[in-house]
Amino acid sequence: MRPAAALFAGVATLAVPASLALPTTPAVAQSSRSQASQLDRAVAALRAITTLRADFTQTDRSGRSYSGTLTLRNPGRIRFEYSGDANMLVVSDGRALTFVDYEVNQVERYPIGESPLGALLDPNRDMRRYGEVQSGTTDGVISVMVRDPSHPEYGVFNFIFVPDSGAPGGLRLASWVALDAQNNRTTVRLRNHRYGMSVPNSTFTYRDPRRSSRRPG
Repeated sequence: MRPAAALFAGVATLAVPASLALPTTPAVAQSSRSQASQLDRAVAALRAITTLRADFTQTDRSGRSYSGTLTLRNPGRIRFEYSGDANMLVVSDGRALTFVDYEVNQVERYPIGESPLGALLDPNRDMRRYGEVQSGTTDGVISVMVRDPSHPEYGVFNFIFVPDSGAPGGLRLASWVALDAQNNRTTVRLRNHRYGMSVPNSTFTYRDPRRSSRRPG
């Protein structure tokens, strides 16, 4: 699987740093009141972000790593721009998520729809519907598992939030993991978070390589 597609396609579970790892056995659900309160905090933290820029590192199960810059503007817009030799892009314009692979001149679009992916791109709609707080973390860390039982092919997301007084809502989205139906796991960690900058609409557009690769008829 190409690294861009591995970010979200058919995925999975957000990455948990080793120091925050959850138990390998099924977590026991917290009390309904505590769980609801922590879910509310996570939703509020995502909602409070107007714009975000952060560096990301993406690692697959074979240990191969890719890095780049994430740019997010609520609601619904996100861009993963890879650096180095990874000649690809992942971008959402609020309606669809697009994977652009310039190496093979390929573009794939997936509707955001009601998939768990919407928990990141539209927390007001999806996090409460699909999210469940997991136990097993400490020091104010909140782990939210997001899945759609009606569509297991969408995979499971496990968002990890850590306390940060400098982040909107007092929580920082620290990492996530992707685990697809074939057990392909992808870990994404964020660092150097910056908030509140101006981000133009053009950030969430892309050059279509299929057009530039066409030969005149």
